[in-house]
Amino acid sequence: MMNHRKLRMGMIGGGPGSFIGAVHRIAANMDGQIELVAGAFSSQPEKSEQAGKELYLHSNRVYQSYDEMYEKEKQLPEGERIDFVSIVTPNHVHFDPAIKALKNGFHVVLDKPMTLTLDEAKELEKVIQETGMLFCLTHTYTGYPMVKEAKQLVANGTLGNIRKVYVEYPQGWLWKSFADDENKQAAWRTDPKKSGVAGCMGDIGTHAMNLAEYVSGLKLDKLCADLNTTIDGRSLDDDGTVLLKFDNGASGVLMASQVATGAENNLKIRVYGDKAGLEWQQDDANSLIVRHPEQPDQIYRAGANIPYLSSYALANARTPAGHPEGYLEAFANHYNNFAKTLLAKLTGQTPEKEWLDFPGTEDGVRGMAFIEQVVKSGKSEQKWTKFEI
Repeated sequence: MMNHRKLRMGMIGGGPGSFIGAVHRIAANMDGQIELVAGAFSSQPEKSEQAGKELYLHSNRVYQSYDEMYEKEKQLPEGERIDFVSIVTPNHVHFDPAIKALKNGFHVVLDKPMTLTLDEAKELEKVIQETGMLFCLTHTYTGYPMVKEAKQLVANGTLGNIRKVYVEYPQGWLWKSFADDENKQAAWRTDPKKSGVAGCMGDIGTHAMNLAEYVSGLKLDKLCADLNTTIDGRSLDDDGTVLLKFDNGASGVLMASQVATGAENNLKIRVYGDKAGLEWQQDDANSLIVRHPEQPDQIYRAGANIPYLSSYALANARTPAGHPEGYLEAFANHYNNFAKTLLAKLTGQTPEKEWLDFPGTEDGVRGMAFIEQVVKSGKSEQKWTKFEI
């Protein structure tokens, strides 16, 4: 593929005190396809200006609001204006900047979850379809090479008919109550006005659900949730377990907790079919364990030079075997695939099938449906809730 130029990115959010903004910038920059040229980094103009200086941007490309950025960027010559925006704000500031970007002719990369509500997600989906703009939702963990390998092993029948899926995401960082000024991330993630109707399930439960559907190739059909709020005074769930039923009849269990004291981020998935099973965990992201009955375990390893891996795993691996690739690289794979697809779109080329393998609109809408129906099930005495969009 001949790149005619780097893609020009504008960022919304990600100013001082933002964790995820820096992750997005590193990921976008990793493969040399994208250049950050503009931004509205905070709702506080002085903080946006500060971020722009720290990122060495021209002062006339640092804006006080995303509305100002869209308006002024549109007025620039086509060869200078941004191609897409990366939106890294809290959940309640996802819908408006995303829908305005699309309507103003800018493609969108959006941090998950897609929006604050399912209705907003459906409206955003409609605008994406109407405008034909490219959209990426950063469900990080499906970017790992060995997660992609796991998906291909399921898809090619190595595991047979899928019977069971276990997915767990234990975190411990919300193990105690925080004052609003003590932990900025905790403050907005536990605030229903900014986070939405779910806390832990919206923040990391959606990642687990997305991973389960991605690897298994199945779609969630119904669920039964038990949600908990363990810290006095906290308004949203910080722990939960969800029983899952998939569209082929397979069952599953999803566990997500942000009060698993001492736990870090060891997201883990196990999938079992009638021929074999597999297991992957983020703490050993370069390894994928495949288990066949009456045989020793097989350990597949990530690496850009391993001949037995699928084209999807190889396309998302950067280093030779034995050189660990982790969270930042997985995140960057989504940006890289998005960028290659967008460059193909802009130059009239057909993107490779591996490039198209990044989370998008369907993942976002299903994630919001999961949030709302998990909360509904958690409050219901009947428990089992049909998964509907």
